[in-house]
Amino acid sequence: MNDTQVTLVGYVATQIDYKETVNGPSARFRFAVTPRYYDRRKEAWTDGFTSFYTVRARRTLAVNLAGSVAVGEPLVVHGRLRVREDPPDGEGHRWVSAEIDATAVGHDLNRGTAAFRRVVKTDTPLMDTQKAAVV
Repeated sequence: MNDTQVTLVGYVATQIDYKETVNGPSARFRFAVTPRYYDRRKEAWTDGFTSFYTVRARRTLAVNLAGSVAVGEPLVVHGRLRVREDPPDGEGHRWVSAEIDATAVGHDLNRGTAAFRRVVKTDTPLMDTQKAAVV
């Protein structure tokens, strides 16, 4: 398979949109990546333009994302890059979007600490347990 594999380092820009589908759990969120570079003229670090990606996850990764990640947290995302170009709208504008089908996601430990908890497989999905505890 000739997929483009990418690894991105950035921040969670939106809440995790978690859904149960007929094909299993699914999660989606927007991810912001802002490059930094040293500007020799200003003699200071400068932010470049921020790129936004839609990250999609399925099955166990989706469930674990929904229970582990919040807006603003630094992540490392690895997966398949999908670039989609929509047809021109009524004004002739073309939209290009980049999506990542995530295969692995983790907190960026250069920016903080994390406490890993292994998920014990049970008959009850993790999300159902959390909902039952809230009710």
